[in-house]
Amino acid sequence: MTAPRPDRILFVTGMSGSGKKTALKTFEDMGWETVDNLPLSLVDSLLGAAPAEGAQGLSRPVAIGIDSRTREFDVARIVRGVRQLRDEEGRDAQILFLDASGAEIARRYSETRSRHPLALDRPIEDGITYERELMAPLREAADHLIETTGRTTNDLQALLRQAFGDAGQPSQLTVMSFAFSRGVPRDADLVFDMRFLRNPHWDPDLRPMTGLDAPVGAYIAADPIWPESRQRIEDLLLLLLPRYEAEGKSYVTIAIGCTGGKHRSVHMAETVAARLRDAGFSPTLRHRDLVLKKPDAQGDGRAGVMLKRSDG
Repeated sequence: MTAPRPDRILFVTGMSGSGKKTALKTFEDMGWETVDNLPLSLVDSLLGAAPAEGAQGLSRPVAIGIDSRTREFDVARIVRGVRQLRDEEGRDAQILFLDASGAEIARRYSETRSRHPLALDRPIEDGITYERELMAPLREAADHLIETTGRTTNDLQALLRQAFGDAGQPSQLTVMSFAFSRGVPRDADLVFDMRFLRNPHWDPDLRPMTGLDAPVGAYIAADPIWPESRQRIEDLLLLLLPRYEAEGKSYVTIAIGCTGGKHRSVHMAETVAARLRDAGFSPTLRHRDLVLKKPDAQGDGRAGVMLKRSDG
């Protein structure tokens, strides 16, 4: 059987200091396979290699970083190779060229106290001028040109996600209830404290129940502040979550806590997750401290994942 080969190939190149490392990291975060400064003679082997174990036969797009430091660097060879991939093999092969003004590049190298690769023993302006002449044919052949002068790292990342991102891969969303008595989850992005709500723990009939039980939910919902607080939390999440996705955040965890992680936080997490599903999100719902393992001789009994449900 022929191994799946990457049909979407992007050669990421440009002036040193114009943002190539940021670009490759952004592509990696978007799920691309990335490699930087691979010798040109090994590119064909890379593009013909089988996918990594566990890829399940899927072929991810590939971003290959190339610049003046690349071993066997040859502009004509690169351009010819891209055209061959595209015209003769029918693969989606393109060139992305990142550029910046000479003054901007000099400023960036000065701030990082790094040496320009083509100006190790000469003024940086000489290295920039020589590299610009060297890279001119590659810039001319580029399918995509991004000018990074005056742009921040976040600006460049946003441009790349807009141009090359896959809108079909939203953030992985988790809604989690937890007990403050056992610590705030370390991976929480947004934390909401439910200890302002009336506590079912003080009702002897409700104490053995959990936030999954209807009587507990009714008790919490009878708190006068419940409707408005729930609505405001849900509205805030519906405002923020699309922005997290637009910024390319792969995982978002919403942690909702109360004292014991059994009643108020559980009920609010269930309510919030249902509202998010109605709005088109697909949260994974997790109740970290709803059921606790009994302590043993080798542990302190502070449980990890106790109840987990995925809601699509």
